[in-house]
Amino acid sequence: MGRAHEVRAASMAKTAALKTKLYSRFGKELYMAAKAGVPDPDMNQGLKRKIAEAKANQIPADVVKRAIEKAKGASNENYDPVRYEGFGPGASTIVIDCLTDNVNRSVSAVKTCFNKAHAKMGVAGCVSHSYDTVGLFSFPYEDEETMLDALINAEVEVTDVEIEEGIMSVYTAPTDFGKAQKAIEDLIPEVKFDVCEITLFPQEYVQLETDEDKELWERLITLLNDCEDVQSIYHNVKN
Repeated sequence: MGRAHEVRAASMAKTAALKTKLYSRFGKELYMAAKAGVPDPDMNQGLKRKIAEAKANQIPADVVKRAIEKAKGASNENYDPVRYEGFGPGASTIVIDCLTDNVNRSVSAVKTCFNKAHAKMGVAGCVSHSYDTVGLFSFPYEDEETMLDALINAEVEVTDVEIEEGIMSVYTAPTDFGKAQKAIEDLIPEVKFDVCEITLFPQEYVQLETDEDKELWERLITLLNDCEDVQSIYHNVKN
């Protein structure tokens, strides 16, 4: 796949993001995961996965605790997942996942970002068909054979394993995410994930050639990152 560099770049980009934005994102996602089932990670696999992802993104324990306690309370807040897709400069494509309590607000905000960057917002499915949904784990480890044995024994469908500078990236079928996480944690009890999430990867990457395209692309990404409802951004532009 040759994606290890992109995984590391994405991980570094997360740490550079505004902490308040990141905390807000995970606060919503943890709250919804806890509310969707029992607010106990030992009895709620979705919540357990989201907590692991939060730890990988260095979200403080008190942010996690507050979200779970909020779900236990009488709060009737509700957030709906919404996906937007479109075309940026050059041959770039982009997929934006939002979590919102006001769909009209989120679609208006995202559309404004596209317009300001001279990009084109498309219809559902217009570009996501050229992306693969994968379970992704990235963590310090170098014994590929032992890891593969552990995953195969756990009946995990592994699509790829890469190692770069002591960091292993494991790609799995999204349906096997929970089994894969447990297998990794059983093999490496003290594992600290750099990345632990279900994500999208483009089937092909593109390189922006002109300064104008690069400037418009940066504008689009910056504007989207500033949107309150935007949770995750996926694209095919090579870092």
